[in-house]
Amino acid sequence: MVQYAQRLDAAFGALSDATRRGILERLGHHDASIGELAETFGMSLTGVRKHVQVLEDAGLVKTEKVGRVRRCTLGPRRLEEASAWIAGYRRLLEARLARLDAVLERTKTSAS
Repeated sequence: MVQYAQRLDAAFGALSDATRRGILERLGHHDASIGELAETFGMSLTGVRKHVQVLEDAGLVKTEKVGRVRRCTLGPRRLEEASAWIAGYRRLLEARLARLDAVLERTKTSAS
């Protein structure tokens, strides 16, 4: 359970930044080098490298050095765990709203 929570924290932490979300979106279309990402986002190589490292630590991006170039691809974990957590939380909220709706309906009926 602790590892699951740590993986979720890492994924949500990585996704909390707009640039990192943009990098994931970009890599969803095509793999890219650190240099290509830096050009796309108007950032320094060092800045992009730091963002990519956060994504890589979360398992969302994988990098591989090919010659002098570091290539980035979508990682092995993707967002399955985060999606499952969100889906479970949505079910919980929907159940609460359904119960509230039932209470309001009973209140409305008894007031009539």
